[in-house]
Amino acid sequence: MKELKRTIAIVCGGDSSEHDVSMRSGQGLYSFFDKERYNIYIVDVRGLDWNVELPDGNLAPIDKNDFSFVMNGKRTEFDYAYITIHGQPGENGVMQGYFDLLHLPYSTGGVLVEALTFDKYVLNNYLRNFGIKVADSILLRRGEEYDEAEIEKRLGMPCFVKPSSDGSSFGVSKVKNIDQLAPALRVAFMQSDEVMIEAFMDGMEISQGVYKTKNKSVVFPATEVVTSNEFFDYNAKYNGQVEEITPARMSEETAKRVAAETSRIYDILHANGIIRIDYIISKDKDGNDVINMLEINTTPGMTATSFIPQQVRAAGLDIKDVLSDIVENQF
Repeated sequence: MKELKRTIAIVCGGDSSEHDVSMRSGQGLYSFFDKERYNIYIVDVRGLDWNVELPDGNLAPIDKNDFSFVMNGKRTEFDYAYITIHGQPGENGVMQGYFDLLHLPYSTGGVLVEALTFDKYVLNNYLRNFGIKVADSILLRRGEEYDEAEIEKRLGMPCFVKPSSDGSSFGVSKVKNIDQLAPALRVAFMQSDEVMIEAFMDGMEISQGVYKTKNKSVVFPATEVVTSNEFFDYNAKYNGQVEEITPARMSEETAKRVAAETSRIYDILHANGIIRIDYIISKDKDGNDVINMLEINTTPGMTATSFIPQQVRAAGLDIKDVLSDIVENQF
C-alpha cells in the first residue's frame, strides 16, 4: 500500500555566506511542520554535496537524477520541496529550475520570479514600472569606472552600497561621505560581480510577510525593526542587536496601506509560498507617511525568533497550519 503521508524535503544550506543561518531555518521548519500529516527530512545542499539527515542522525547522499535517497535498502522519493536556502542556489532560480525539470512542486516562486527578486537593482527597476516607490540607485559592474562626484550629486550622502545579486546581509555598507565609497565597493564586490549604490531613505523600517493560496490571501501583521546599529546588518539580524516590535507602531490607515501594497507586490510577481517584504516608512513635506519598498525576501528566515513565525503568532495563527496551507495548495 502506498504511503498516505506526503514526504517533504526541507532544502537548506546553500553556497552563500548564510549557509549556517539557512540550516537553522531548516531546523526551525522541521520543528514547525505537522509530523502526523507529513514525513519530514532535512536536506543539506552545499555545492555538489547533497545529503539528507536520517532519523538515526546519519547522512545519506541525495541521488540528483531524481532527488531521492536510500534508507534501509529502500529508495525514498519526495513529494514536495520546501526551499529555505538563503542565497544561491535556492533564492536565485537555480534550484527551482532543477525541481521544474523533475516536476517536483516547491515552496517558492518559479525561476523568473526568483532570479528577479534575487537581483536588487533589476527588481527595483521592474517594480518601479508598476508604481512601487523605491530608492534611486546606480549599478556598477566589476572593473567598471565610476565618478564619485557624480554618484554623490545624484544619490546624496549617506547612501548604501550593497551586492546587487546576493541573498545575505554580508557586503552591505552605509557610506556617510565620499571617502568611504571606494572601501565599501571593495567589500561589496567580494560578494557579487554587480554592486548597487542606493540613496538613503530616512524613516521607520518595517517588514511584512504574506502568502496566498487558491482560496485565501493572508497578510501578516508587520514587524517594526529598531536597531542602534547603523542599519539592519548581520549582527542586528542574527546576533540580537535589534528590537523587533510586532505589530509595528503605525497608524491604522498606514498599516492598511502597507498591507495592500504587500498583497499587490505579491500578485505583480506571481509569487508563491511565504515572502517577506521590507519597507522604509518615510514622511513627505506635509508629514504624511510614504511607503518605500526596500527589499523582498522569497526564502525568509524560519527560526522560532525570525520575523515570519513572530508575525504568524501575532496574527493568531498556527505556523503548522500555515505550512500545511502552502504545501497543499500545489496538490
